[in-house]
Amino acid sequence: MDTTRRGFLTTAVGAAAGAATGPAQAAEAGHDHQDAPSDMTLRVKSLESLLVEKGLVDPAALDALVDTFEHKVGPRNGARVVAKAWTDPAYKRRLLADADTAIAELGYTGQQGEHMVVLENTPSVHHMVVCTLCSCYPWPTLGLPPVWYKSAPYRSRAVIDPRGVLQEFGVQIPGDVEVRVWDSTAEVRYLVLPERPAGTEGMSEEALAALVSRDAMIGVGKVTLARVNP
Repeated sequence: MDTTRRGFLTTAVGAAAGAATGPAQAAEAGHDHQDAPSDMTLRVKSLESLLVEKGLVDPAALDALVDTFEHKVGPRNGARVVAKAWTDPAYKRRLLADADTAIAELGYTGQQGEHMVVLENTPSVHHMVVCTLCSCYPWPTLGLPPVWYKSAPYRSRAVIDPRGVLQEFGVQIPGDVEVRVWDSTAEVRYLVLPERPAGTEGMSEEALAALVSRDAMIGVGKVTLARVNP
């Protein structure tokens, strides 16, 4: 079972959000060794085995679900939402007014994607999203949350020192630009609509979507022409 699945199962059962594996000591000096699984990883594996044994979980269905969020959703859905908003002013208005309905127009719905709010970055305001209590995240649009989003340092420092955190992500926000931090919860989840970069006026929606990163839609990144893959 791969670590991505472990992370997914950990989130799904409400266990600690940032499960990680620690390095094992080599059995003998000079011999190759592998990282030993953490206690949390072992508990997640045991839980999955128990659920499968009792017939409560279908391994094939679980694999399909993990594959969907890891490879087919990822941030691609959100990137398409952003590109559509950049190229269609009417859609953008609907998106900002009623995100759930506008996102559903593109076929992106499901659990963890309800009660969405889209925040538009502008030259005067930069939005940034965090979940201070756990790791609430819009799975249908952004896929599985990254490890750092679930980490305690990000969850605490994003609120206390957002500009400092943004600098660590390589994002410099001018002093005259307001930074607003939004706390995602089970009742509301946020998606940042990044600023469209200059020089993209003639690009298609597909090409624009390829520029949009997951980090930009969380607010810890910006969209640039240098980006190639979503």
